[in-house]
Amino acid sequence: MKRDTKKTNKGQEHPTFANTEQVDITEFAAYCEQETKPDCYPLALDIKQNIPIYHGKHLQLFIDEPTLMLKCKTEFAKALKDGPGVIVIKEAYSDLFPIDEMSQIFNAIFVDEAEHKTAADHFAEAGTNSRIWNAFEKSARKAPSTFMDYYKNPILKLVSESWLGPHYQITAQVNVVHPGGKSQSPHRDYHLGFQDNEEVARYPLHIQLSSSYLTLQGAVAHTNMPLESGPTRILPFSQLYPLGYLAWRDASFKDYFETHAIQLPLEKGDAIFFNPALFHGAGSNITKDQSRVANLLQISSCFGKPMETVNLYEISKALYPTLLSKWQSDLTELEKSALLSAVCDGYSFPSNLDTDAPIAGMAPMTHAQLTRRALDENLSLSDYLHAMEQHKSRRQS
Repeated sequence: MKRDTKKTNKGQEHPTFANTEQVDITEFAAYCEQETKPDCYPLALDIKQNIPIYHGKHLQLFIDEPTLMLKCKTEFAKALKDGPGVIVIKEAYSDLFPIDEMSQIFNAIFVDEAEHKTAADHFAEAGTNSRIWNAFEKSARKAPSTFMDYYKNPILKLVSESWLGPHYQITAQVNVVHPGGKSQSPHRDYHLGFQDNEEVARYPLHIQLSSSYLTLQGAVAHTNMPLESGPTRILPFSQLYPLGYLAWRDASFKDYFETHAIQLPLEKGDAIFFNPALFHGAGSNITKDQSRVANLLQISSCFGKPMETVNLYEISKALYPTLLSKWQSDLTELEKSALLSAVCDGYSFPSNLDTDAPIAGMAPMTHAQLTRRALDENLSLSDYLHAMEQHKSRRQS
């Protein structure tokens, strides 16, 4: 009987159910030793070490016009899927005020969690890193106005929809790497990057390949990040290797990464986004007095399970008074859309179709649709909360 295999674009055949014995460093190198061709990324202002570099102010020109926005989304998707797997956006936040305000909120959360001894980083040695898990929800509850100013940025929505389509869910973890913090081993990320090799091998190769389309990794720089502070090391094109989820722990792949990985310095307000299958790892902070601070964004498709539990009903409850005060006159349509995408569930499922019947078409009303209608109609907070509780109750079994 002929073995069931999948043929890659490099001509190598792999079994549908692969294991670590099939990984091949030569094939991996053939993927990684490609070059990013500038003519494939005409909207990029530069190509540095194989990474397309975009500029936030330039992208704003494309966000306002649907045809141009689609062109931009298409180019981002190409870079993340078939290209180097990573893009950098300079001045993703051209106004640094929301960055600085949010940094103050992060500091306050660090103080709170230190007092209650809840802060911990599972992925670094004690004392070298500080981490805020679910910084997304915690910051929304602590400072709704700052949260609104931070997440209304249309560039976040533009990149997220380029890779994931609509109705994505944002999760965020703040990571501070202190002087002396060591570099991470190269790895792939959630979903399968969080499983051991034996568990990964249980998934057929087509599921391994498709899993990388369910999340988008990103980071917003909250401090300047010169090379000596250890910005993320990345290996362009490594997301293309089909067996990468089985290979990243292998010594020969780690050695290859150490030899070929690149780093780009970032400035406060810059952002980097990459395919979760890209081999990457935080660099060492060899400075004596500069901590490196990033808001790590892990954005999930509505078709997948986010890594963290985020209570979007509670976030929208916390944000609603602030949104209501700004909705009619202080927010552009793009900012409204970005905020609703961030703070509400825009997907109709899962639900209870006995009690949450579709009003039109085949899908029930979403949390995002309910919230937009409430804001458009200037619904009071108490009326909104009542409508939201009814919506929540209808969806439960």
